[in-house]
Amino acid sequence: MMQTEPTASGRTPVLIDFALQGGGSHGAFTWGVLDRLLEEDWLRIDGISGTSAGAMNAAVLADGFAEGGAEGARKALAAYWKRVAEAARFSPFQRGPIDKMLGRWTLDNSPLFVTLDLMSRLYSPYDLNPGNSHPLRGILDDLINFERLKTSPIRLFITATNVRTGRGRVFRNAEITPDVLLASACLPTMFQAIEIDGESYWDGGYSGNPTMTPLVRELDSDDTILIPINPVERAGTPNSAREILNRLNEVSFNAVLLKELRMIALLRQVADPGHSEGAQWAKMRIHMVPNALMSTLGYSSKLNAEWEFISMLHAEGRKSAEAFLARDADNLGKRSSIDLDVLLEGV
Repeated sequence: MMQTEPTASGRTPVLIDFALQGGGSHGAFTWGVLDRLLEEDWLRIDGISGTSAGAMNAAVLADGFAEGGAEGARKALAAYWKRVAEAARFSPFQRGPIDKMLGRWTLDNSPLFVTLDLMSRLYSPYDLNPGNSHPLRGILDDLINFERLKTSPIRLFITATNVRTGRGRVFRNAEITPDVLLASACLPTMFQAIEIDGESYWDGGYSGNPTMTPLVRELDSDDTILIPINPVERAGTPNSAREILNRLNEVSFNAVLLKELRMIALLRQVADPGHSEGAQWAKMRIHMVPNALMSTLGYSSKLNAEWEFISMLHAEGRKSAEAFLARDADNLGKRSSIDLDVLLEGV
């Protein structure tokens, strides 16, 4: 049973879980949020559901925590993102001189990015990357102890999309390997499908970004902190080809999550608190760390992993986590910070 006496900070411990979205290098924002929240000794992490970049953050955090507690998790996350930035120094995706001078993070004006973006509409990864090399595989092999991850006190739920069935598969601690994490982040226009147990998998964002239901059904925590990095709303109507594709990407990668949140809102309304599973849904509390930054960034910046950009996102994540704590810390363990019922309006 979790300790209920006040911690050194004077707060009563609250058991929480995280729901982490994917979004390429934008996942460094999530790193910043997690880095700040891990400093709070009264927040006790029960589990994490993650997809794509969220899956990477989740696995690195859980392994680091298994080795050295909250401080070990913070060090592991920092080491992971530094390695990502180091690898990006040799990436063909680089900002142009004008973008750097103007402080723009986009790769839209990078000749190689534009060329490869066009080629991806004519050629598949099986043509362009026949060896199916992946820049993250070596980093994952070096930084995560997958045997230790199996027994981490933090339970993981990593989503990948089964290519054959179109359904999501959720992998748990004992099943997680480098291939599982790469499958969760496998964009089909960039990488060949990852084969696991005789099935091919693509990015989990198509089927759950992230998957929420295991957090309710399999954990003891009643408070879920959602860290989104794909804007749900974006002002104006896109009219250029690039803007349209960017918005389509955002809509598709949010669609399943929004449907799942609507389902949770509905189940909370009709759940029977006297029934064991009904009680789980009825008492679930949802919180969200808001993120206004991502609505100013386009799709191509998800492939920008230079350290300056990663550091900026990390700092913004910490700032957003600080604002979240100032506003909603007292809601944790007591009430939801966001109103899910608004998702049922007009449905």
